[in-house]
Amino acid sequence: MTVEIVEGDLLDQEVDAIVNAWNRNFIPWWLLLPRGVSGAIKRRAGVEPFRELSRRGMMRAGDAFATGAGRLPHKAIIHVAALEWYWVSSLKIIERCTANALRLARERGFATLAFPAIGAGTGGVGVKRSIETIRGVCEREGDGIGARIVRFGGKG
Repeated sequence: MTVEIVEGDLLDQEVDAIVNAWNRNFIPWWLLLPRGVSGAIKRRAGVEPFRELSRRGMMRAGDAFATGAGRLPHKAIIHVAALEWYWVSSLKIIERCTANALRLARERGFATLAFPAIGAGTGGVGVKRSIETIRGVCEREGDGIGARIVRFGGKG
């Protein structure tokens, strides 16, 4: 499969579902002031996807959970637990997040999925390494899913 890498806004992608790089869900969403992708989702989609996510409970690093898309035009948001306890990420966590997001997309019949650079912001991995890791997993495990990795503003 080929993986498309584009610059732009994740929330504006014409795909079935988008991926939100999230924490392990150990702090209630309403106590956090989400930044980056999560902050943009909260502003545009509303709080309902985060309320739904909070009912999921704790997630292990690399887990994925799908919620409704709120006010966004997508079929779902797939939230991935991209951060470990100390708010850092790793290539191994990014690999698990990507594989689990692809699995959920396949289970729900989604044909297209857009990823941010998971773990590149707060997680500290860096945009280039994140994109290379996501691309590799998508090429190996993304059979039947059109994957797009979105670089916000071309940073990194």
